[in-house]
Amino acid sequence: MEFTTDASKFAEALEQIQGAVDKKNTMPILSHCFVEASNQGLRLTATDLELGIQLFCPAQVKDAGGGAIPARRLLDIVRSVGEGDVRAREMENHWIRIASSRSIFKLAAMAKDNFPAMPDVPQSLGSVPSGALRWLIDRTAFAVSQDDGRYTLNAALLVLKADSVRMVATDGSRLPLAGQDVEVNGLQNEERLLIPKRALGALRRLADTEESDMPVHIAKDDGHLFFTVGDGVLIIRMISGQFPNYEGVLPQSNDIVATVDTAAFRKALERVSLLAPERGHGVSFAWDPGRITLSATGSDAGEATESLDATYSGEPLRIGFNCLFVMDFFSAVRTGQVEIALKDEQSAVEFRPLEDEHGQYRYILMPMRL
Repeated sequence: MEFTTDASKFAEALEQIQGAVDKKNTMPILSHCFVEASNQGLRLTATDLELGIQLFCPAQVKDAGGGAIPARRLLDIVRSVGEGDVRAREMENHWIRIASSRSIFKLAAMAKDNFPAMPDVPQSLGSVPSGALRWLIDRTAFAVSQDDGRYTLNAALLVLKADSVRMVATDGSRLPLAGQDVEVNGLQNEERLLIPKRALGALRRLADTEESDMPVHIAKDDGHLFFTVGDGVLIIRMISGQFPNYEGVLPQSNDIVATVDTAAFRKALERVSLLAPERGHGVSFAWDPGRITLSATGSDAGEATESLDATYSGEPLRIGFNCLFVMDFFSAVRTGQVEIALKDEQSAVEFRPLEDEHGQYRYILMPMRL
């Protein structure tokens, strides 16, 4: 194997596949990426057996071949040379010589036969615009549970219908639900797919490399999900189990509504949260006619209070929230106005943008005792 490629493009591809490189060192080969050179260029592959990424990188190939090269060290080397070309050549006993300008590196690699075989991509179930998928992930992925004991909550649910896509996640305390009315080309039946948190990040990066209308082709076999964008493929080991019935917990009678300016509310919350208790991060939201007052008390550092104008005409209410959970919503929704729909001081509250040209977004948050 011998090839020459642009260092910046090579580094970009190597950085992206790091998401599938095994960091636990359970099997030495899984800390490597498989570099395969052919007349078309380079095919880079990494996997930890739960997640796999395949990417293409343009190159001038003198001799076709392949080898498993330490992924992190290869990325560090290619980054270090800066701009220009990188030349790589396979030597005896699977060593790889990498040269750029006056720099020469030699890396101990492994035989390509030791690298796990990747499953073939089956026929596509349907395709979704990459921009729609990015929008869904940005508004839901932060709420995926990190509790290993609730493995079905360690993933977001992607629901595909012929005329819409929807994504929902929950950690038991909050539930963001995002949807867009878009045509899912080729879809025959409704599909409900669980995507683990790590895979969401990799999918977001893969979709971000293309134009917003570039199709993401989605497929599955008995044990894997496949997402193909251009020349890139993300392979995810399928999770068994069912996502909770999220429709059953969506508020149906939150008829007390307040409207606030998104940017003003976010800045006020950021200021008040500076003195929120480190344990629980509780902030009080007090609703009164015409205003909402945010306050953080009980912290050893002191206390903070700030009032904002709001279109609210109901009875006075006081509800506590984890301010970090509220800030996640306002980080995803940054412009316009937001409606906050309530029922009482003990029930879940719904946050939603008043207008969003991209789709529908609901954020359900449980109150906390202060």
